[in-house]
Amino acid sequence: MASSDMAGPEGLPLRDCVVIDLGTGIAGAYCTKLLCDGGAEVIKVEPPEGDPLRRWSASGAEIDDDGALFSFLSGGKSSVVADPDDPADLELVSALLDSADVVVWSPGSRLTDHPRLSAAAIRRAHRHLVVTAITPFGLDGPWRDRPATEFTLQAWSGGIVGLGRGAPDQAPVYVGGRIGEWFAGAHASAATMTSRLRTRGSSAGELVDLSMLETQILGLTYFPVSFFDALGRPFRTERKLSVPGVATAADGMVALGCGTAQQWFDLCAMVGHPEWIDEGTAPSITARATEKAPEIFAWLAGQPAEVIRDLATAFRIPNGPVVHGANATEMDHHVARKAFTVNPRDGFHQPGPPYRTRPALLAEPRPAPRLGEHTGRYRAARPTRRGALPRVAPDPLPFRELRVLDLTTYWAGPSCTHFLAMLGAEVIHVESAGRPDGTRLIAGVPVSEDQWWEKSPIFSGLNTNKKGLTLDFRSERGRELLRRLAATCDVIVENYTPRVLEQIGLDYPDVRALRPDTIMVRMPGFGLDGPWRDNPAFAYIIEDTSGLTWLTGHKDRNPLEPYSIGDPNAGVHALNGLLLALENRRRTGHGALVEAAMVDAALNVAAEQVIEYSAYGALLERDGNRGPEAAPQNLYRAAGTDEFGREDRWVAIAVATDTQWRKLREVLDEPFWAMTPELRSAEGRRLHHDLIDEHLAVWCATRTPDEIVQTLWDAGVPVAEVMQPHRQADLPQLQSRGFFEPVDHPVAATARHSTVPARFSAGPHSFHRTPAPLLGQHNREILTGLGLTEPEISELEAEGVIGGSPAVAAP
Repeated sequence: MASSDMAGPEGLPLRDCVVIDLGTGIAGAYCTKLLCDGGAEVIKVEPPEGDPLRRWSASGAEIDDDGALFSFLSGGKSSVVADPDDPADLELVSALLDSADVVVWSPGSRLTDHPRLSAAAIRRAHRHLVVTAITPFGLDGPWRDRPATEFTLQAWSGGIVGLGRGAPDQAPVYVGGRIGEWFAGAHASAATMTSRLRTRGSSAGELVDLSMLETQILGLTYFPVSFFDALGRPFRTERKLSVPGVATAADGMVALGCGTAQQWFDLCAMVGHPEWIDEGTAPSITARATEKAPEIFAWLAGQPAEVIRDLATAFRIPNGPVVHGANATEMDHHVARKAFTVNPRDGFHQPGPPYRTRPALLAEPRPAPRLGEHTGRYRAARPTRRGALPRVAPDPLPFRELRVLDLTTYWAGPSCTHFLAMLGAEVIHVESAGRPDGTRLIAGVPVSEDQWWEKSPIFSGLNTNKKGLTLDFRSERGRELLRRLAATCDVIVENYTPRVLEQIGLDYPDVRALRPDTIMVRMPGFGLDGPWRDNPAFAYIIEDTSGLTWLTGHKDRNPLEPYSIGDPNAGVHALNGLLLALENRRRTGHGALVEAAMVDAALNVAAEQVIEYSAYGALLERDGNRGPEAAPQNLYRAAGTDEFGREDRWVAIAVATDTQWRKLREVLDEPFWAMTPELRSAEGRRLHHDLIDEHLAVWCATRTPDEIVQTLWDAGVPVAEVMQPHRQADLPQLQSRGFFEPVDHPVAATARHSTVPARFSAGPHSFHRTPAPLLGQHNREILTGLGLTEPEISELEAEGVIGGSPAVAAP
C-alpha cells in the first residue's frame, strides 16, 4: 500500500472512538483490527495468560513470544492485563468500559466467562456502550449455548454443499482457512460502525448481537431458501467439479472459469472444438462443460500454464494462477499494486488494508503490543466515566437520509448497497433495459414465461427496498441523465470494470466536479491500476488469485474453488470502507473515493497463508475436511437417505478441546482404542487422525444425523448435520431469530429472504419493506424528480434510453 493511502492519527475517521476488545479468536480480532485501522483507540483486555492467539500457529510452528497471526491482527492496539479473580482488576475493566464507546465481546475466555463481564451484564451496567457480541448462533434462541466451531457452522449453514462443490465420489468439502471467522469479523465491524453512527453523542448505546451462523449463510450460499420458495426447486442437487476450474497444465496448475455462455463459446474455440458451440442447445453451460470435461482437461494437460493463460486472456476467459502462501507476494499484479507490506514489529509479510481511500483515511501499520504492555499506563491514568449525555432514541433506520446511486450488478456490489437499503437508505439501482443486472438472467426461468426476468430469486434477494431505474449509457442522453442523477446522491457505488466509468465520464474526478462531498465506492475485481486492471474478475478467479482456493479441497486432488465467498466478502469490505468515508464526511464535510478491490478483500481474509510462510517458512495445505483448530475434525456418513434418495447424509464433528475429547469418549462408551494416552492431547489426536476417523465412521454409519447431533450436543461436543442449503429456514435457531422474512412480489411467488446477520436492539425488527424493483419500475418517479416532463420521459422510452423489458434472451 502506497504511503499516500495512509493518514496520521489526526485525520482518521474513528479517532475519538474508544473500543474495548474483549474478544478471542479471529472474528473479534479482525473486527477490532478494521476499527483500529480506521483510527479507533483499541484497548485489548486480556487475562494474565494472554489471548490464545498469542500462542497460535496454523502450521504448528514453535512460538517463543507472540504468534505472527496475532501480530498482524493486533497492530496498533494496546494491551491491558486483568485477572478476573482480582476485584481491583475487575474495577479497572469497569472503568475502561465506562470511558469507552464500543466493546467487542466474544465468549471463551476467563474474562468474558465472569458474570460481571457477560455481554448482558456489560449492557446493563454501561448503557452508553455499543456492545457487539460475536457468538456462533447468537445470544438468544434455542441453540445459543450449543457448542460449535467454524467447521460445524459451515455444515449447519449449508455452505459445505451450497454450490455443489466437489466430486460426487468423495465427501463434500468445507471452505478452508477458517474463512467463516474472518467473514464474521468483517460483518461485526460494519455492524459496529452502523450502531455507533446512530448512537454517538447519546447515552443510548445498543446491543449488536451477531451470529456467525448467519454470516456464513450470507457468505457461503447463494440465497438458496429464496430460490427454493420462488421456483420450487433447489439451486443445485448434486456435487460436480467446476469445468475447467483448477486444472492440471503441462507444468503445474491453472485456473479457468466459464460463467457466461459467451465464455463457454470462447473456451470451445480456444481448445480447438468450435463445433461444440450451439447457442440453441438446451443444457446449461455447466452440463455442457461437464460432458466435454475429459477432452477439455486432456487439451489443458498438454499445454504450459503460461500458454493457457495467455490464450484465455486473449479470448476474455477469466483465468489466473493458483495462489498460495509461498507465491502470493510474487504475483505480478500484487507486486505492482504493493498489495503486501512488512509487519512493523516482526518483519514478516502481511496484506495491506482491504480498501484504499482518497483522501487517506487509514492508519499506517503499527506494531502489536506485548502482553500487558499498557497496563501500567491505564492504571496510573485511570480512565474516567463519560460525562452525562443526552437521552436520544436511536433511529431504527440510521441511513434514511442517505441517497445512494447503485451502479452495481451480480453479487458483490449489490450486497454492499443492500445493507444500506435494509437500514433505510434510498438506493437507486440502475440497469440498462438492454443489459439488465446479470442476476436477473441466471435463475433458469424459461423465456416463455410472462415477465421471466422479474422472477429471479437471486436478484430479489439482493435488491429489496431499492428503487429501479433503467438508463442506456451508450447514448449521450443516458449519460447526461446519469450525471444529473449522480449530482443528487450522497454515495455512488459501482462494480464495473474500471474503463466503463471513464468511458461515460463518471469517474471520481468527474463526480467531485458535480458534487464535492460525494462518496464514491469503486469495486473493481483487481483494482484501478496494475497489469490485471481490466481483467474479468468473477468470484472464482478472485478466490484463485488470493489463496482462498488453495486451502479448499482434498489433498489428493487439485484444489476446489469455493465459488461463493469472493463476492459477498468483497461486498462487506466495501461496506466497511464506505462507513469510514461516511464518518469522515460527517466530521469534515468532504467526500472520498473508496477503492474496494475484490482481490484486496480476499487477500485479507486469506492472510494467514502468507503470514505463516513468511514468518515460519510453512506452506499451509488443504487437507479435505480436517483443519488446524480441532482434532478430530471431519465429515462422517450417517445412516439414511437424503431427500433426493441418495445415501449422502453427513455429519460434521470437531473436537476442539481435551475436555470435548473426554466427553466424546464417554459417548462412545470409552472403547479400548480411544483410551490410549496419546489421544489425550490434540497433538496425539492429530497424529492418529486416521484411526479416529475409522472408528467414528463406523459409529456414525448406523445412526441418523438427528441421533448423532442430539447425542453429541448433549455431551458438549461440537457437531452438525451437513444441511442442504435450501433447508436453512428449517433450523429452529434461525426461526427463533427471524433471520428469514417472507417477501411478497407483484410478479414472482412469495419467498423467504435472508436479512442481516446481527440483531440490533434499537431495531429495525424487520428489514424487508418493499420487494426488489421491477425493471425500470421507478423510471418516472426518479426522472420526474430530475425535472423531466412526461413528454420527455415518453420520448426517452421511444428512443430506448429507458425501458421496462430486456432486449436479451435468457441464458
